[in-house]
Amino acid sequence: MLRPFRQGPGADDRRSLLGQPSAKHTIALCRSKTVPKLTTSLCHLLGIEYPIIGAPISASPEFVAAVSNAGGLGVIQASWCTAEELQKIIKEVRHRTDRPFGVNFVLPLIEGQDYAILDAALDARTPIISTFWGDPAPVIERIHDAGALSLHTVGSTKEARRVVDLGVDVVVAQGVEAGGHVWGHVGTIALTPAVVDAVPDAHTVAAGGIADGRGLAAVLTLGAGAAWVGTRFLLADECQSHSVYRERIVAADENDTIYTKIFDGGWPDAPVRCLTNESVASWIAAGRPDPGKRPNEGENLATNSFGEPIFRYSIACPDVGMTGDVAELCMYAGQGVALTHEEKPVAKIIEEMVADAVAILSRLARS
Repeated sequence: MLRPFRQGPGADDRRSLLGQPSAKHTIALCRSKTVPKLTTSLCHLLGIEYPIIGAPISASPEFVAAVSNAGGLGVIQASWCTAEELQKIIKEVRHRTDRPFGVNFVLPLIEGQDYAILDAALDARTPIISTFWGDPAPVIERIHDAGALSLHTVGSTKEARRVVDLGVDVVVAQGVEAGGHVWGHVGTIALTPAVVDAVPDAHTVAAGGIADGRGLAAVLTLGAGAAWVGTRFLLADECQSHSVYRERIVAADENDTIYTKIFDGGWPDAPVRCLTNESVASWIAAGRPDPGKRPNEGENLATNSFGEPIFRYSIACPDVGMTGDVAELCMYAGQGVALTHEEKPVAKIIEEMVADAVAILSRLARS
């Protein structure tokens, strides 16, 4: 059974924590002889031990539960699931962990279904709902009425202020360094404190380029209550990323990603940050042509674990079970890929990030 962190809160209950600017940025840290402790006010709100949120890079129950079990917040990527599939995933996550977790939705991809899949998550008593890419206004009341918290990803201070005024509890400030689909155009180090200042009555999470304890310590000092970590977890043992994808991540440096709209099959006109690969190189060599004129467009490159074809320029990324020319598929990665070179269990990744952040913050406090 999920460990309850909220029992049907109303707006006043949520705001009792959210409306305390003086406490919002508090960081509590100490180092014991075993595991270092690092917590923020946002950790208390979410019911987690460490200020680390696993970006919704997977619908794998094993991966999501591993992040939560390690003290962070695991988040299911549910935008491409059916309601029935999502309910099974949530059930499996709960079988693997009794700690809080979240579910993420790309709003334009679910609004045509009248948000039926969101309702499935809420009916399953999902405690935290994360939304992205669009206007959360139609779903905030729905989320709160079900007793869940609302997180929404933003790319500017203007957007942050607007969604908090609508009722969003936590904003995720996504810097342009982030891997995957990217909403804004400002770097994490500039965007995070600006958003913190713009929404003093809400909590802020920093996303983009955070892949080790130095990045975690940095965004906490900028006022964020947690870090949103994606690329680093691609090399987690529990992540379902394909072995070829992992090899490319290990070999990459900070200059090996590109911000582009080339991969648009299934989600048009949405820029992504990903690794440069054969598909990208061919497109650049051809003069960066528009969709419909790109090299080998529509070519069947690979097959997923269900036997379904994956075409060139699809938004699908290589995961376990795919076969074919997976090296030419979209390989999402942020600029933090330069710090991502070792395969480890989720728990070890989080433990090391926290330990390094505590050491840095403690050293700064002493000096």
